[in-house]
Amino acid sequence: MHTAAPTTLPAVLTIAGSDCSGGAGIQADLKTMLACGVYGMSAITSITAQNTQGVSAVEDVSPDILAVQLDAVYTDIPPAATKIGMVSNARLIAVIDEALRKYQAPNVVLDPVMVSSSGTRLLDANAESALTGLFGLCRLITPNIPETEVLCGQGSGEGSINSPDAMANAARRLVSRYGCAVLVKGGHSVQGASDVLADTDGNITWFRGEHIDNPNTHGTGCTLSSAIASALARGETLASAVRDGKAYLTGAIAARLDLGHGSGPMDHAWRWRTR
Repeated sequence: MHTAAPTTLPAVLTIAGSDCSGGAGIQADLKTMLACGVYGMSAITSITAQNTQGVSAVEDVSPDILAVQLDAVYTDIPPAATKIGMVSNARLIAVIDEALRKYQAPNVVLDPVMVSSSGTRLLDANAESALTGLFGLCRLITPNIPETEVLCGQGSGEGSINSPDAMANAARRLVSRYGCAVLVKGGHSVQGASDVLADTDGNITWFRGEHIDNPNTHGTGCTLSSAIASALARGETLASAVRDGKAYLTGAIAARLDLGHGSGPMDHAWRWRTR
């Protein structure tokens, strides 16, 4: 009887909310991690009732249950990278802060879910302050343009991020302020699907992309940050990880999966379907 040799995979942890419709949150993260060749694990921060048409209810887990989830993962299968998504209150953020420091978590990628696509602020002032306190523990944060404006203290109108130079300058400003690399995502305007990375060595790298005419983009931020974290766990450089993550996301959008009655999910398994 043939016995296969033991194998191992880089492990990646997602700390985020649950999306029961499967398009975003930990469900999207775990699908992305599987597709990107790593072993995905999760610590749930909240349970949401949502679908392609919107969110109807959110219930946060207790700080205690989040803490024991994190301890369970970090003490048994230490992740080579950690992705942080939606965390909606300061008490939960404090638990994450403590765990990242306690376990000296490497390759932390944080998607700062602070502002909705319509411009609505999703966190109160206390939670925003606590979230930015995590940035110094991160290797990379991935704000979209509205989130970048909030982090820079800018608003719409004069002083807003409305050009490629403004995107790059904002990324540099956030690197200087928080001490981690910053990927400003341009999908909300300016450069269409092009993003800019500012690293802690002062380098600026553009990742050009073409806009894909597809309304089904639910979970893009979750997917990109998880794909980048997966690439970092595999040992890629930061710029290479961003490039690979962006290519994976582009393929998932271009596959044009069409589910639901609103902005639908992407096809996280597109690579298998196009071979």
